[in-house]
This record gives sequence, structure tokens and C-alpha cells, in this order.
Amino acid sequence: MNTFGKIFTLTTFGESHGEAVGGVIDGMPAGIMIDEQFIQAELNRRRPGQSKITTSRNEPDKVELLSGVFEGKSTGTPIGFIVRNTNQHSSDYDNMRELFRPSHADYTYAMKYGVRDHRGGGRTSARITISRCVGGALAKLALNQLGINVLAYTSQVGDIKVEKPYTELDLSQTETNAVRCPDLEKAPLMEQLISEVKADGDTIGGIITCVIKGCPVGLGEPEFGKLNAQLGSAMLGINAVKGIEFGDGFDIVNKRGSQVNDIFVESEEHPLKTASNHSGGIQGGLSNGQDITMRIAFKPVATILMEQPTVDASGKATVLKAKGRHDPCVLPRAVPIVEAMAAMTILDCYLTNKCSRL
Repeated sequence: MNTFGKIFTLTTFGESHGEAVGGVIDGMPAGIMIDEQFIQAELNRRRPGQSKITTSRNEPDKVELLSGVFEGKSTGTPIGFIVRNTNQHSSDYDNMRELFRPSHADYTYAMKYGVRDHRGGGRTSARITISRCVGGALAKLALNQLGINVLAYTSQVGDIKVEKPYTELDLSQTETNAVRCPDLEKAPLMEQLISEVKADGDTIGGIITCVIKGCPVGLGEPEFGKLNAQLGSAMLGINAVKGIEFGDGFDIVNKRGSQVNDIFVESEEHPLKTASNHSGGIQGGLSNGQDITMRIAFKPVATILMEQPTVDASGKATVLKAKGRHDPCVLPRAVPIVEAMAAMTILDCYLTNKCSRL
């Protein structure tokens, strides 16, 4: 499957070291003001080479909108776009042509298709997420008209955690540092840890927290297609994601119902409001009008600049030392990708929900 969504859809194409990556977005509501500077800014948040703790691959990642926009507004027809690759170093991967990187998609991809593009991981590269960021930016433009806002930030790198809940953080500070962490005491510690790991030729993982504000009640489906299932599928489809939790997540298992039930209280803001949000804004698979909160766990990048034992395509033992330009930690560049997948999911659910009742 190279297509995401049911009504608002994104179909992607391209490889890391091919001519370009791009996509086609269908189902974009007509009449939405298309801010191309905003779309480019979202791509700039994801682009490589933006700081000393990311890969040094230097790509402008300039997006070209090919269709579906007229006089600055969406027309309701498919929006085609392309981002050209300009800074590939394909020779860096020559020693991987017949080798499989441990914990990488090299092996599984080769076994599934019988052929693989070894240059930068080909289709399995995180560079393919460019298309998701373009789709997410367009979804955000539509959601902005509905008063729905999607925000994500780095909340853990290695064992360095943001202890404060998001309600006690100024999320506008997220973009003020290279690691994209709004806790300005933890951010430099995270950055230092990533720099140390990079100097060792190693990698490290962490957690991104995502908050969706302004969602109306009832998004999602009550049986198959629960909102948490759709968001979970979207997040688990991001490279290097290994887990997701909503609200209190796994911490809720050692509590009693009386401790974690979200009690309804009177409110002038909503017909019904809850005094707490242990559920993370989703109950019975449907949004309940409160903030949707989730935490997404990313594993360390599989490609490390250290010698590792492996085998070649014939199964013979050998040693691999990867070359090239790689992220020591994906989290700073993954923040906009998480936001993009969340935004596309919410917009798709909103459009689906409009068909559920007269």
C-alpha cells in the first residue's frame, strides 16, 4: 500500500537516491487557502542538515505543487507535488549492495520483492516521509479553519525525560532549540546526549508527545476504525516507531477505575466536560472533545557508523561498517512527521464523520 486515508488520501512515490519523491493528494476540500510558504516551512522542519545533531545531507527540499491549486485556493481536484533529490552520495552505499544492515529493512525488503535499491535504503528510507509532511501541511491548512490544532514535541531522548505534563509547558518554545523540546532545562541535556552518541558513531531513541486540540466529539468509528486505532496505524507506519500509548497509557494498568475514570463536570465551554483526561481524549474509539494526547516511541536508528557483524546475500558471515550521512537520533526531524500523520488522520476522520448523519 502506497496510499494513506479513505476520503482525504495521500499516494506517495520515489526513492531516497532517485530523481525525486512526491505524491498525489485527493479529497482536499475545495476553497482552502493554500499557503505555499507554510507548506515549505513544514518541510524545512523535516529537512536534513538543519543542525549539528542531524544528518549532514544537505537538501533544499523545495516542494513544487503541480496541480489542484488555482489562484491560491484548492480546487477540490487532486494536488500533485514533487520534491527533487539533489544531494545524493550513492557511492557511500556501495559496500552495502550485497550486505544486510542489522535491524534494518534491507533483509525483509529483499525477501519480499527479490530486489532492492541499496542506495540509502531506497523506498524504505526516511526520506520518503517528505510526502507525508506535504500532505500533513495541507491537512493542517484545512484543520485550521475548523479550529483544530496539532502539536508535537520531543519528550524523551534516551533516559532524559520531560517530567512536566504538557499542560505545564509552553509549547510555543518547541521550535526554539535543535531537539524540539519545549522544556528549556531538558533540551540542552538531550542535545548533549545526542552529540555524545553521534561522536561514538552510535544512535539513540526516544519519545515524541503529540497533542491534538479542538477536536469535535465523535471522530472515529465505534467498531473497526476506532480513532485510536487509526492514529495508531498512522504512527506505527512511520519509520523507526515501535510503540504508541494514549492518555495515561500503560501506567493505567495498575490503577483502579475510581482513580482513572474521567468524571463529567459542568462547563460553559462544552455541553459536557471531564475533570481529568486519563483517556487521552478518546473513549469508545471516538473523540470526546478533550485534548487527544499520545506518546510515540522511536527506536535508535539502525544504521550506525561502527563495525557490526552481519551476513552477505549468500548468508556468509562478514563485517559491515556503514558509511554515509545518517541521523544519530531521528526525534528532532520526526516531530513534524508525527504532526503530519496526526493531521491527515484527523482530517480524514472529520470528512468521514460528515457522512455519518444528516
